[in-house]
Amino acid sequence: MDPLSEVLTQLSSQHSFFGGLKAGGDWAVRFPAPQGEKFNVLVRGACWLAVEGEDRPIRLQAGDCFLLSRGRPLLIGSDLSLPALESEEIYRHAVNGVAHCGSADDCFLVGGRFAFGDEAELLFDSLPPVAVIKSDSDQASVLRWALQRLAHELCTPSPGGALMVQHLGHIMLVQVLRMYLEQEAATTPGWLSALSEPRIGAAIQAIHAHPARRWTVEALADVAGVSRSTLALRFKQAAGFSPLEYVLRWRMQLATRSLRNTRLTVSSIAQALGYESDSAFSNAFKRIIKCSPRVYRERARAVVAQAESAARVDA
Repeated sequence: MDPLSEVLTQLSSQHSFFGGLKAGGDWAVRFPAPQGEKFNVLVRGACWLAVEGEDRPIRLQAGDCFLLSRGRPLLIGSDLSLPALESEEIYRHAVNGVAHCGSADDCFLVGGRFAFGDEAELLFDSLPPVAVIKSDSDQASVLRWALQRLAHELCTPSPGGALMVQHLGHIMLVQVLRMYLEQEAATTPGWLSALSEPRIGAAIQAIHAHPARRWTVEALADVAGVSRSTLALRFKQAAGFSPLEYVLRWRMQLATRSLRNTRLTVSSIAQALGYESDSAFSNAFKRIIKCSPRVYRERARAVVAQAESAARVDA
């Protein structure tokens, strides 16, 4: 499995939402800071996007998409100087997840919001607060297909529609990340930038294939086909951290998954990841996750229990 697929597989979506917005005429909608990662694609029309903390608004055309990787409020509209409606108000009257604003529907956005939890930091912390991906890309054809299907499912409900919407939403998220890799990743240090560099990507793939191995920079340099100093420099420039720091981060990513999803003991998880003692594993875990493995597991179980309790109440 390639590194991007593997990282996305690791992420357990705590909750997700998919929907659309049809608008026209003179309009503006204000959205609060999302809980998690948010992406939208403009199916038709054109509009302006303003994200809190960014210098200037962004013009979006049909086929463009944006990925918001930080929880920041945003404003979308035909004219951002207009008094804005609050998104909670218009989505209160949404039909099949599609809200309406303004006097027409010549502008149509669809998208989703994912809440992955702390384990998503490796992927999304490498992205800028808002990444805009333009439609003039070979990768955009797959996105347009998924986009058309998602728009159809939202506007024409059918049996199994909720599952279709969820899976199409995940396809769109992966495609948006692919398009970002193709267009922008090389200019922004981070994990996705490292993947786009073939030799660094080879080292990352080796780490993923053998996370318990006692990796050294020399061994990873052999895999990448470069000198030790070259790998250390390129890895730091591309990813923003050293090769061995990445080994540690990936091990902790695997550890959090095991603690959440299995009944393996802390000792078993430590051994599977190449640690010779529980204390060495615990110290490494605390450094990255900021709590002990046992505390992390207790918190994860509490979150699951709370979600199950809420589901029973809703039922």
